Amino acid sequence: MKKIILRTLGVLLLIVVALVINIFWFKPVFKRAFYEKVFIQFALDSPELLSRLRLLEGLGIQGHNRRLDDESEEQNDRLMVRLQENLATLHSYDTTGLRGQDRLNYQVLDWFMGNALAGNKFRYNNYPVNQMFGVQNEFPGFMANVHQVHNRRDAEYYNERLSAVGPKFAQVLEGLKIREKRGVVPPTFVIDKVLSEMKALVAQPAEQSILYTSLADKLKKAEGVDAAAQQQLLADAKSRITGKVYPAYQKLIDHFTGLRPRSTNDAGVWKFPDGAAYYAYCLRQNTTTNLTAAQIHALGRSEVARITAEMRAILQAEKIVGADSVGPTMARLGEEPRFLYADTDSGRAQILVDYRTILTEVDKGLSSAFRLRPKAALEVRRVPVFKEKTSAGAYYEPGALDGSRPGIFYASLYDVKATPKFGMRTLAYHEGIPGHHFQIGIAQELSGLPTFRTLVPFTAYSEGWALYAERVAAELGFEKNPYDKLGGLRAELFRAARLVVDTGLHDQRWTREQAIDYMRRTTGMALSDVTAEVERYIVMPGQACAYKVGMLKILELRERAKLQLGPRFDLRDFHDVVLKNGALPLEILERVVNDYIAAKKAKV
Repeated sequence: MKKIILRTLGVLLLIVVALVINIFWFKPVFKRAFYEKVFIQFALDSPELLSRLRLLEGLGIQGHNRRLDDESEEQNDRLMVRLQENLATLHSYDTTGLRGQDRLNYQVLDWFMGNALAGNKFRYNNYPVNQMFGVQNEFPGFMANVHQVHNRRDAEYYNERLSAVGPKFAQVLEGLKIREKRGVVPPTFVIDKVLSEMKALVAQPAEQSILYTSLADKLKKAEGVDAAAQQQLLADAKSRITGKVYPAYQKLIDHFTGLRPRSTNDAGVWKFPDGAAYYAYCLRQNTTTNLTAAQIHALGRSEVARITAEMRAILQAEKIVGADSVGPTMARLGEEPRFLYADTDSGRAQILVDYRTILTEVDKGLSSAFRLRPKAALEVRRVPVFKEKTSAGAYYEPGALDGSRPGIFYASLYDVKATPKFGMRTLAYHEGIPGHHFQIGIAQELSGLPTFRTLVPFTAYSEGWALYAERVAAELGFEKNPYDKLGGLRAELFRAARLVVDTGLHDQRWTREQAIDYMRRTTGMALSDVTAEVERYIVMPGQACAYKVGMLKILELRERAKLQLGPRFDLRDFHDVVLKNGALPLEILERVVNDYIAAKKAKV
């Protein structure tokens, strides 16, 4: 009997090995296996992504937590070759008769890989070191917020990653030099900001670095690491920070110090040798539409005029002096003490408390509009102090797939004037509930879909949803007074102005100062907020256009469903359709909604 069992197990093992070999070395027989192969390849190429997702830890696989991503030119070349091969494999499958999720799986992966391959010609048209999301500020944030330390091994891996930053930054530096030869040089203000940031980081005593203090905090909660071991690990971290991390940063500092005299104040990508084509690609990538820069600019102007008129009507009804000049009036209101928090530690703490209160309230009142809800918890935290000066006003970080880390709404508290009370509800709805936390959390928890469908990003969908979520919350009555409504409209006005400014910078050759002046004048938002936003558009061309384009498409689809379904329209059904498929390019989302409408109409 024992021999029979062993023989059976041996046969099963051979079958498993044969399947694995087939999947990874040949074209998988089943498309679903191919989809997972593509995702696994993508994930295994990024130790940092694996640490974020925490998909392997439950299987006892930990080695990726000691490494950082390979940023070498050779690796990028390998990835592009494989992408081309995978896209060809995808196109080789028979798509006859594909329906439902099977059809979506194919369409989404085809769009994503095709778009990525089309972008390879613009591979050097970006700024890997920048004030918003450059490798120099993402590394400390990654180590502090993502790398988990539960035991001594995790801490040792943490320290290994500190040493790994040297080779990674050297690879990045190689790419920066290639960009310089091609004429892709950041604007002077970007160089100044990253130099200031990096110099401040290396000037800190190692024990005060977030890289050291973060490990110290984590070790206090780690299992089986006594005081002596903690001191040993921290001493090792200090040695690596001073001997490995700081020298890696210094090489970047030296590079940008030498590069600065060759930089200019030109802000847009029009200055690149193939700038116009690159910007058209950025718009396609981010909006998932074929709208041109001129069309988006005109759309932005039109939306700015419409929203401004709505705000003016509210200001006039409230008898606010200066109602005809919406931007300046909103700027003045934003500085009135009744709408501001104290510029103190306690004032900043109260902002976080009030955000939590807003989110708790809205979470309890959405039953008439939503059936789907994420299981993941949501926390509100302050943007880490080391990066808040150049950070966006707020952002959302998804939770880990294994539930070990909640979704996090980060709020910048650098300038309290940038957080007037009348704008807080809208921001909470956007970043938290029912915005990013709902959409991303639900996507991550979808079952029965290939893994890539729960994770693949499409900015127009995700940011369009978050802006649409602001509208839904307002429609459900969560804006309590006219000033909350003004805050919501100003947030929408801000996104409409982005269409004008982004295309102005990158297509119409606006200067940074011209863009700041237009946005400040149009929206009345705090100068610090506006400046950070405009500088973000400069290093992320096209991304800011995704919000309004995505929102308008979702609203268009909702109105289409209402019109065609009449009394059979149910807002919960519509939201189910939009959310239950994960992120989609807008052109594919439109097909999904059209199918939903047709199916609903066909029911007797």
